[in-house]
Amino acid sequence: MTQRTVAAFLTPEGFSQPSVAAVLREGSLVTEAGRYAVQAFGARGARRRTPYASRPVRVTEPVLLVPGFLAGDSSLAPMSRTLRHQGFRTYRADIRANVGCTLAAARQLEERLEEISQRRGSRVRVVGHSLGGMLARGVAARRPDLVAGIVTMGSPVLAPGAHHASLARSVDLLVRLNRAGMRGLMAEDCVAGTCAQESFDQARAPWPQGLDFTAVFSRRDGIVDWRACVDPAAHPVEVRSSHVGMAFDPAVITAVSLALRPVAVASVVEVDRGEIA
Repeated sequence: MTQRTVAAFLTPEGFSQPSVAAVLREGSLVTEAGRYAVQAFGARGARRRTPYASRPVRVTEPVLLVPGFLAGDSSLAPMSRTLRHQGFRTYRADIRANVGCTLAAARQLEERLEEISQRRGSRVRVVGHSLGGMLARGVAARRPDLVAGIVTMGSPVLAPGAHHASLARSVDLLVRLNRAGMRGLMAEDCVAGTCAQESFDQARAPWPQGLDFTAVFSRRDGIVDWRACVDPAAHPVEVRSSHVGMAFDPAVITAVSLALRPVAVASVVEVDRGEIA
């Protein structure tokens, strides 16, 4: 997809696509994956040595994890696993691949929230990666009766069009396949028409008072303009991570875990190697 394919309103003034070389920063995801593997191995041994009665108390509010563009539920499996070990009850969004119409995905997410809320008898906390966070924000603003709070990770809610050229080419391929007759994939209307406008408007809807909102972002993000991820309505939390690596970086998981607790993050903090400075 060329820049002409995407509607200009998706990249408001003040935001821009990351440079071509910016994607090189995504190479750190290898290190981030390694840190997760080491931490997961150590945590597994620690759990074996911990008496059942001393393990974390179950958090009452359920947590729904929403994957990013081109990704599915499995991309957030490492985060889900860690959060479960910390006492959270996590749920999948039932998205095999986030490649379709954003409005349809938002409706599916709302139905999933209704299902979980009814089953657990409480509102749900939502964690969304990239596009998943944008979807979560739109649904939460519209249905605060279902959502207790959200955490976005690298979600360019302020400028969805401010993404790397490599991602743009992926979108272009989906649009071309849709034109060729493969329904269920993102259509041109989703990036340049009324569907895109409505989705963008939903992601910027007024935020309900009293609803928790934490926006995790990284200046090292090589896929989207990090400035677009800092929603004025959210508590911003800065991490040192690649865009893709946010799904499993232990430092990001720590930030998400803290944001899901009753005490919200009240200011910008920097998270690195699983610690908050």
